[in-house]
Amino acid sequence: MSAFLDPREIYDLLLDYAIARTPVNRATLGLVWTLVESDNAAGLAMSPGGEALRTLNWPGTLVGRPLPELARWVKEWDPFQAALGMAACNAAINTRRCLPPGEILEPRQDGDNNLAVFRHFLPELTGKRVVVVGRYPGLDRFAAAHGLDLTVLERRPGPNDLPDAACEYLLPQAEWVFLTASSIPNKTFPRLMELSRDATVVLMGPTVPWLAEFHHFGVDYLAGVEIADRAAPGQIVAEGGGTRLFDGAVRYRVAPLTPAATWDWLRRQIAFTAAEKEQLNREMEDWYVSHSCKQRFPRLAEREAVGEKLSRLDSCAHELWSREPPPGVACRAGTALPVPVAAG
Repeated sequence: MSAFLDPREIYDLLLDYAIARTPVNRATLGLVWTLVESDNAAGLAMSPGGEALRTLNWPGTLVGRPLPELARWVKEWDPFQAALGMAACNAAINTRRCLPPGEILEPRQDGDNNLAVFRHFLPELTGKRVVVVGRYPGLDRFAAAHGLDLTVLERRPGPNDLPDAACEYLLPQAEWVFLTASSIPNKTFPRLMELSRDATVVLMGPTVPWLAEFHHFGVDYLAGVEIADRAAPGQIVAEGGGTRLFDGAVRYRVAPLTPAATWDWLRRQIAFTAAEKEQLNREMEDWYVSHSCKQRFPRLAEREAVGEKLSRLDSCAHELWSREPPPGVACRAGTALPVPVAAG
């Protein structure tokens, strides 16, 4: 895992992808989930749980705002703003239609679909020290039925949970860590990943952003959701739904972030971003020709953000290459130069 030089890095990464000036069509701050929708995408995040009720100062002002404006709230410390910001970041990322290769976990008729990720990894968890950051309804029953040795850390612990402060003691000893992606907006993600550096880490939940760069931060699997029925999540979120979201409105996708599995996805991200930059360069040239350089290009900040995004993708590819070159390429010992690999 790469060291966190600055815990703000993850939030800068998210905002690199939230640059399109798409307007917000609807923002729903539900009891359990938060949903932000634009014309061509939607993004989810977990709502702040157990927060004291209070009057918010922005209702009635969010629709019509540019998606990046709302996405910037992911850096805020106010939990409601951060949740809306995270959902807006996910909506922006989802406009790219660039899901990773992985396995879709179709909902089952017998329920417990919110536990589908644990069911998927069950053969690998038996006999292992498992720590789950975040409480999942029904998990205790599931663990007892399958003989799993797992510990749940929860910010507001229930009868069978440990407080989140126990992460300092338990995560360095864990073999598997299931980390709720709500740790991103609540700002605990950088430290939790640092503590989990020796474990296999699954970043999971509807809050998961579909970004290959999480490999760079030490995440081994993304277990996020894709929306199966565009209309259903909005109704469920607005009506205070929780686990019902997983019964058909969304479905889990498990994507391994091994080097081999990440290369193709990373290439597509780089190609998409390079095309974005090329388009913005053309627009900037046309702008200065038609305005005689008297006015600043209005999308200059967006162009600079795309350049920063390409730089981050390049860093991710470089780090990935150091561990495993892309298929069909090898490196000479002691160098970083690519060497063609003979077929067969």
